[in-house]
Amino acid sequence: MPRRWDGRHSVVYNRFMPEPNSDPKPAPASSQPAPLPPPASPPQITEFHIGDEFGTAKRNLPPVRIVLICLAAVAVIVGIFAFTERAKPQGAGSVDFVSVADVPGQNMILSAITLTLHNTGEKPLWIHTLKAQLVTADNQTLDDEAASAVDLDRYYQAFPVLKQNSEPPLSPETKLLPGTVQRGTVIVGFKLTKEAFDQRKSLTVAIQPYDQPLPIILK
Repeated sequence: MPRRWDGRHSVVYNRFMPEPNSDPKPAPASSQPAPLPPPASPPQITEFHIGDEFGTAKRNLPPVRIVLICLAAVAVIVGIFAFTERAKPQGAGSVDFVSVADVPGQNMILSAITLTLHNTGEKPLWIHTLKAQLVTADNQTLDDEAASAVDLDRYYQAFPVLKQNSEPPLSPETKLLPGTVQRGTVIVGFKLTKEAFDQRKSLTVAIQPYDQPLPIILK
């Protein structure tokens, strides 16, 4: 490489210069390993109790207080409906007169019961059966069905006392139109003395109409 001496400095010409865009030598790799990334935090675990989620009253039913209130409301509604829609007798009436006669030698009496029957329903009333019930002084209950209407005249001839205040026979198959009133007499017999009959506690007549669940009780 040529040099020139100027008395003070030595000047060097055509000295090799590195390329301005040349890449520098890579730095030597470090002998220490690269640091590891921090460990990932474990995922959060959601507790799952299958007994609390399925098939338990705690999860499937509302609070007990609400259930009790609902049940009470339903019971009230059912009670009101049952009271208003309950079956009622189709008629009403009363026992107006009772006469009695001893049957000699048989320890029994015959009783003629005159009564009034009123059809209070909205459709015709057809009498199916008539039955009298007697409760004695010692709480004995006796029953008897009304005698056939064709036999009443025979009873009246044998025991004239039975004809007192009597009305035409009231018998099964009698028809009462809505709002009408029917008076009639039935004759029944009981196994007791006239004295025991006179000391009775009650005497009622049950009239059972066709197609009706409840009888009409006359006292």
